[in-house]
Amino acid sequence: MKFKFFALIIGFAFLTSCNPASKTYVTIETEHGNMVVELYDSTPKHQENFVKLTKEGFFDGLLFHRVIEGFMIQGGDPNSRGADENARLGSGGPGYRLDAEIGAPHFKGTLAAARTGGPSNPEKKSSGSQFYVVQGTKQTDAQLDNFERQKGIKYNADQREKYKTIGGSPALDVDYTVFGELISGLDVIDKIAAVGKKGERPIKNVEMKVRIGK
Repeated sequence: MKFKFFALIIGFAFLTSCNPASKTYVTIETEHGNMVVELYDSTPKHQENFVKLTKEGFFDGLLFHRVIEGFMIQGGDPNSRGADENARLGSGGPGYRLDAEIGAPHFKGTLAAARTGGPSNPEKKSSGSQFYVVQGTKQTDAQLDNFERQKGIKYNADQREKYKTIGGSPALDVDYTVFGELISGLDVIDKIAAVGKKGERPIKNVEMKVRIGK
């Protein structure tokens, strides 16, 4: 994941699209507990795709293959199903990418699409299936001021308060598509983030099953 400066116009889009009112839910089941996610109506391409893959059973048996405590937990690579413990994971997908729908911030508990970084993906298109759930850390006003300067955005009072009290990863803002948020299961993120790891992969596989509804 690479972080880049975004023009003020992108920051404006960020501010005007971060209050989603979706009522589409999915549940991500793991041995550490369940995470219930509300998918945003403000990101229709990502919502539709995630629902489609869920109904097909695409995610069932896949791993949270990349876990970084204080940052995020990532899964959705089809190559992770039944993968050898030494397998290199993180490059798999359904064979397509999604147009970016960048807008909402990366508070703790938000669901976002992974993507390839660098000059090979200037449009910031999302992976067709890989996603991450943000853990992050609590932020200070000074840190948020710094991100505003770097990215040409402006956080409102509610966003600042949420980053300071709940936490998140604002370094990712306006670079990745956030398309949902947890309505329950924040503790599950912490449990998965804390598992033993070899590099960034959990030593004991953390499998998922995803279904429609709460």
